[in-house]
Amino acid sequence: MALRRAALSPLTVLLLVFCVVVSSAFPAGRAFAYVDPTTGDSQATRVLRGAQIPEKNWLPGHRGVDLALPIGGDVRAAESGTVAFVGVVFGTPTVSIDHADGIRTTYQPVHARVSAGDAVREGELIGRLGHPFDDHEGLHWGARTGPDEYINPLTLLDRPTIRLKPVDSTQARGCAWAKTSLSRCAETWV
Repeated sequence: MALRRAALSPLTVLLLVFCVVVSSAFPAGRAFAYVDPTTGDSQATRVLRGAQIPEKNWLPGHRGVDLALPIGGDVRAAESGTVAFVGVVFGTPTVSIDHADGIRTTYQPVHARVSAGDAVREGELIGRLGHPFDDHEGLHWGARTGPDEYINPLTLLDRPTIRLKPVDSTQARGCAWAKTSLSRCAETWV
């Protein structure tokens, strides 16, 4: 039995080439264009409290992250979109933005500088941080893909690049010999 070679149509070849080019332009693990709403950077640098998304929507958890930002600090749109909601939710000033990829981001406690229906660009000022509404300071930033499908908003950002600083071996030996705590030794390495 002879093997037959499958013929590919020109359209199929063109589609395969397109897929390869597009996939190489967006490496795996890289977010599209979201930015940290407290800094406008593509990576989060000041996370105070991480997300703890519960398995079931009715279970307790933390459906977002808390980012360091002083009261009155600028809050920016994490990505371009349309302001879906501006108002108060359970006593907390809130802004929500719908994005073209189907994700809705929410910002609390934020005194809005935008109105529902406004188009906003990535990094644009949407409001100022208000006083904490619970025991946690900073901006509460949430994201969801559906009515009850919350995601960790940090997954929308680029992953940070972690670089280890070289250690001077004489300092390391000195700390070990002196039985100095590691935290005190670390201060001398910086």
